[in-house]
Amino acid sequence: MNKKSKHIGLVLYESGLKTFAMSVNLLGGMYVKRWFSVAVIILMVMSLIIGCSSKSTTSKSKDGKTTITFFYRWPNEPYKSYFKSVIAEFEKQNPNIKVEEVTALNDDYKQKANVLLGSQNPPDVFFSWAGEYGQKFIRDGVALDLTKYYQDDTEWSGQLIGSQVDFFKKDDKVYGVPLFTDSKLFFYNKDLFDKLGLKAPTTWDEFMNVLATIKKNGTTPIILGNKSPWAAAHYVTALNQRLVPKEVLDKDLSYQGAKFTDPGYVEALKKLNELRPYFNDDPNAVAHDEARGLFLGGKAAITFLETQEITYMKDATFKWDTFKVPTIDGAKGDQGGLIGAPEGFMIHSKSAHPKEAMAFLKFMTSKANGEKLIKDTGLASTVVDAVNENSATKEEVKAMDLIKEQKNMLIWTDSALDSRIFKPYGDGVQTMLGGGMKPADVMKSVQEAAKQVYNK
Repeated sequence: MNKKSKHIGLVLYESGLKTFAMSVNLLGGMYVKRWFSVAVIILMVMSLIIGCSSKSTTSKSKDGKTTITFFYRWPNEPYKSYFKSVIAEFEKQNPNIKVEEVTALNDDYKQKANVLLGSQNPPDVFFSWAGEYGQKFIRDGVALDLTKYYQDDTEWSGQLIGSQVDFFKKDDKVYGVPLFTDSKLFFYNKDLFDKLGLKAPTTWDEFMNVLATIKKNGTTPIILGNKSPWAAAHYVTALNQRLVPKEVLDKDLSYQGAKFTDPGYVEALKKLNELRPYFNDDPNAVAHDEARGLFLGGKAAITFLETQEITYMKDATFKWDTFKVPTIDGAKGDQGGLIGAPEGFMIHSKSAHPKEAMAFLKFMTSKANGEKLIKDTGLASTVVDAVNENSATKEEVKAMDLIKEQKNMLIWTDSALDSRIFKPYGDGVQTMLGGGMKPADVMKSVQEAAKQVYNK
């Protein structure tokens, strides 16, 4: 649509608003409903006119450049500066492509994505979590199949950590590009451990003995901020991994495969309950960031953090180290595994410029930009060896080595499940930690939710 048509559309749009306002003012309540209906129709028509005009002018600019829209969830620092610098360098190396940014933070991103990704003019490249969040885009045909791009450029695709790419697959096809990955470990105050003659535990029994010793010393053994239920859900994820057979977990976390009837799920919640006497008072009233800050200030001996939070450890008032979730004797799950998942990007199936969008994603996941990512933001790139002694701290390298060793990381429960199933799971665990629910009752509510969601 040309400028003249667009101008007419805007004039009519404004005229519609004025007509509605005058109608309400002059006629009072008697005919408001009738005039409201007329005004709504006018506004809808004008929106379509303007929308069509907008769509026709976004992909090609006056100077002939191709414009791609990049929708991501980091309007905050240090991430904002990182992405802006990557975009600037990409545009410099690709003068015929312009990258237009749209951003929103976390929960706001999800709400905005619901609107933008279903619109007539969706973003070309958009952020996605792994798990059910991304899988829904695949099932609904929103995400473009990128398999051919992976196959045609093995020099690029071969440098990505394969286990992290797998999170964006369905039926052996690839629908996303992982940007960074993340896991979870127990972080502990090494100075305090040394003072008490303690070593990092490797088994659950050792863990319980360590916690009891710390509590006797007058220090809070573990600090948990579960104001948002994903925090305790990460404990549940790790304990499920230890106590539930892998094949059962895989089935329960697959779309329409959920039953959650294995006894290991209840046992996992019982193990979490064993930690309750060693947590801080009322963890459901404490935010995760607040709990982390208290740990850094020496107010607790241990906390459960994501590896991407290593960047905050520079503020610790003590020497620190990490250990994996302890093994559980006799349990039927994976005793050596890690939990976690990558986050990355997809290309919209309606994109008019998938080739240019893919070029941008390839550029973003080069080794050089992977090194810049960990150095500037603390996010661990999924590019092989991008996290190294020159780009990262020794602790970040150590954490990345653990991730690279994993063939089957278990994704966070809050990301893996349909939100209608996670809701009673997360809320139930919160209630259980407050003493108001038993493990078996929590799992019963999860089982019922799964039946309702999948009509079983």
